[in-house]
Amino acid sequence: MPNCNYTITHIIFTLDTNTVFPHSHFKTSNPPAAAMRTFPALPLSLLLLSLSLLILLPSASHAHNITRILAKHPDFSTFNHYLTLTHLAEEINRRETITVCAVDNAAMSDLVSKQLPLYTVHNVLALHVFADYFGSKKLHQITKGSTLTATLFQATGKASGTSGYVNITDLKGGKVEFGAEESDGKPKATYVKSIEEMPYNISVIQISRILTSSEAEAPTAGPTLNVTSLMSKQGCKSFSDLLISSGAVDTFTDNLDAGLTVFCPSDAVLAAFMPKYKNLTAAGKQSLVLYHGVPVYQSMQTLKSSNGLTNTLATDGASKFDFTVQDDGEDVTLKTKVVTATVTGIVVDQEPLIVYKIDKVLLPAELFKPAAAAPAAKGKKGEEDAEAPGPDASDDDAADLTASDNGTARLYGGGLVTAVLVLWSGVFGLI
Repeated sequence: MPNCNYTITHIIFTLDTNTVFPHSHFKTSNPPAAAMRTFPALPLSLLLLSLSLLILLPSASHAHNITRILAKHPDFSTFNHYLTLTHLAEEINRRETITVCAVDNAAMSDLVSKQLPLYTVHNVLALHVFADYFGSKKLHQITKGSTLTATLFQATGKASGTSGYVNITDLKGGKVEFGAEESDGKPKATYVKSIEEMPYNISVIQISRILTSSEAEAPTAGPTLNVTSLMSKQGCKSFSDLLISSGAVDTFTDNLDAGLTVFCPSDAVLAAFMPKYKNLTAAGKQSLVLYHGVPVYQSMQTLKSSNGLTNTLATDGASKFDFTVQDDGEDVTLKTKVVTATVTGIVVDQEPLIVYKIDKVLLPAELFKPAAAAPAAKGKKGEEDAEAPGPDASDDDAADLTASDNGTARLYGGGLVTAVLVLWSGVFGLI
């Protein structure tokens, strides 16, 4: 056979309704004719390529997403929201064996009313996440009626002694009770119902009240963050300089403790925009810079699920200064009435601060005239954003946003399936 260094004399395939498995044909083998077929010689390289693609095909996995699970149950929206804000959702999604003790909105109100710092809320909610699987059946079959289980609060290293453990007790009459190991005599929570179970992967259950302890509620200092310094070191120095020169930096800093999301045009994008920026009044310059900040921490997961209008640091009464966040498949876009920008990467993610890089300057309708729509017959790609700076060609090194909600890289199964089908079609065409 020309251009082939190696060939396989015979390849035998087991045929069933779902898969085709290659087997080496040994001289000693004598498979039933009804179950096996023998095909002519094929290039070894072709066989290896096809097998590689089959191995890469996405298989049924046990990946879970706590945000999506709880999103189906509105009664747990507050608990779900704080799992995202505290980054616990990401930690839950990364683990393969986990139990989440959720409380409904009414029970969460007791915790929210305490107005604890976000870092302290993280510790309290971490007590509700067990590093083991406890489905409904297992909870009612606990050996000796009681067990002690570690939580994510224990895993943080901030819990002293056994304060990061929760005691689970199977009481008579089918009642199951939960209490922090060092609960200081506070009332314990009871099992209410199972919300969703993926056996030995994740169990989401409802309990009657918040689990807490004086250790978990102890004040926790957050990290000291310097917004302008962090941005300057990560390719957003020009925008960082505008924060200072426009006088907007104090507003950004004042909102940092409560959570802050910043959308930063890259240095190259801002350089192209500066002629227009210089034509703005001092108040306009400050408003434009403030327009790129949102007074809440929004992780990528939250950003993708928060389609709709978003207020900004520039929003003030009649001056809306808002824009629309939209999840466009793989991309997250920010749409004003003037321009549409795309999130191209994450510059900084240190809760409560997250800074995204975007490919255009956000232009509010309060400062810039909306671009006139071009006639349909003459419209060309890119004309609708002619008033805005173009994409930043230097953003090739931006963080990869093709990650799924549970933090793992996506495998484009559709393309691989197609490739394998085409490849095997060619193989059988050789017969």
